[in-house]
Amino acid sequence: MKNNFPIFKNNPELVFLDSAASSQKPQCVIDAMTETMENYYANIHRGIYPLSQKSTKKYEEARNKVANFINAKEISEVIFTKGATESINLIAQTWGKANLKQGDEVIISILEHHANIVPWQILEKEIGIKVKVITCNNAGELDFNNFKKLINSKTKLLSLSGMSNVLGIKTDIKQFINEAKKHNITTIIDACQLIVHEKLNVQDLDCDFMVFSAHKLYGPTGIGVLYGKYHLLENMPPYQTGGDMIKRVSFEKGTTFNTPPSRFEAGTPAIVEAIGFGSAIDFLNKIENQNYKEQKLTQKIIKILTNIDGVKIIGKNQCGIVSFTTDWGSPEDVATLLSHQHIAVRIGHHCAMPLMEYLNIPSGTIRVSIGVYNDETDIDKLEKALNKCKEMLS
Repeated sequence: MKNNFPIFKNNPELVFLDSAASSQKPQCVIDAMTETMENYYANIHRGIYPLSQKSTKKYEEARNKVANFINAKEISEVIFTKGATESINLIAQTWGKANLKQGDEVIISILEHHANIVPWQILEKEIGIKVKVITCNNAGELDFNNFKKLINSKTKLLSLSGMSNVLGIKTDIKQFINEAKKHNITTIIDACQLIVHEKLNVQDLDCDFMVFSAHKLYGPTGIGVLYGKYHLLENMPPYQTGGDMIKRVSFEKGTTFNTPPSRFEAGTPAIVEAIGFGSAIDFLNKIENQNYKEQKLTQKIIKILTNIDGVKIIGKNQCGIVSFTTDWGSPEDVATLLSHQHIAVRIGHHCAMPLMEYLNIPSGTIRVSIGVYNDETDIDKLEKALNKCKEMLS
């Protein structure tokens, strides 16, 4: 699999274990983006010349690939954004301001990335809503009974991560969505990490919104997805204004806005990135038995960490992501020594400060995360390198 990724050819000693932050790019994605810029790049929509028509076709084909990838009911339910962060902010500033009022309650969880915390805190100040937080148990699993206790007549929204970017633990999002629906609660799923490790079907899940980013799915940065049920999208006001999201602008009669998805894609979009994202989805669709491979490698990571004295693994039942601390070195010291041995990991709070505070880990964790290009040899090198770190720091 590594031979599909030029980064490893150009950095033959690299052991990349930071895919949860951002994944490496296969040659096919690089080629698709280069081909676009070299052969047929032009601004999309409305151009009647061949370059613009081909760019438009490829851009909308990418949207169709995303819709099929998540089994959206309609292509127009897929909106391209800059990433999951913008997607959540878009929902908060459009659906949120149109549907939430003072005293309404929004439920999130202790596991959330800051991108799914701060937008709701801002609405707390601007509108007067209340944010409530689902706790987790010692294994890092969300407490479903706690969630049910938080629900009342004022609860209007559940915005939940499908998988912790810190702990690598999946949430039974179907269970939470089903419970929310009993109370007419709108649901948002932050699928940034989950969609990398599990095939998702939005119609089966029946979530109202889902967000994720291309760069974690072996696509480029600067582009992500907001999926929303069409009846919700068509009743949401625009997030930003400009070209392509309007039907008509008049000084006398004002402005009328386009239908989704155009309404939410103001200005010149990330054309090249969208086409690259489409290629990444083609790449992912060809991979077989990836879940089995990921589970096997995850278990091997847990095994080697368990066998090193002074290492504490945070959480249980991980998939693709394992966080840990050591009693013989700070995260920064360990990561620095690993880097000197050509091993890339992530350290710190991982944009999840409330979770770190909850777990009483003020210095953060060392996080190992795998991608399709990792193999058992990489984990063997990690084991050897960590033992060397322990030797040097003890």
